[in-house]
Amino acid sequence: MFSASFGVTLVALTMITTLVILAVTSNVVLSLGMVGALSIVRFRTAIKEPLDIAFLFWSIAVGIVLAAGMIPLAVFGSVIIGIFLLVFANRKSHLLPYIVVVSCDGHDAEVKAREYLEKTVEKCVVKSKSAQKGSLEINFEVRLKEDNTDFVNTLSDINGINSAVLVSYNGEYMG
Repeated sequence: MFSASFGVTLVALTMITTLVILAVTSNVVLSLGMVGALSIVRFRTAIKEPLDIAFLFWSIAVGIVLAAGMIPLAVFGSVIIGIFLLVFANRKSHLLPYIVVVSCDGHDAEVKAREYLEKTVEKCVVKSKSAQKGSLEINFEVRLKEDNTDFVNTLSDINGINSAVLVSYNGEYMG
């Protein structure tokens, strides 16, 4: 299981924890109060996106720092964390991945399909292949050169290819 936003969340939570620790180390009473305050924090809804947790704890951390009267630390920390999240949370690959599912009659049609895809798309990798008597199903992960998906129409017209299906794929495995 891999989620790209999970790695960004880990770094963001490290920065948020640093913000809270900087505020707490100056005052023992504040640190004890913060432990009590954070012990009652409980989320009743399931959080599906890891970055949502970072935003929740960011708001809690800034609230603690502001309540401690450390306004410059809250502003400076929020600016740094905000810039980090803007840069890395919105970072997407400019080449969108797709899965092309090709159903064909045999090896010759498979070779034709692969050759056609390799010259038409930016990147072509076989992800899986199923073989039954007289038919093959191959899943290719492809990266398009441009946003034009008409190559699937031409692919399905090649002799020996029964069908070609293009599926959008974000590259992440979510459980």
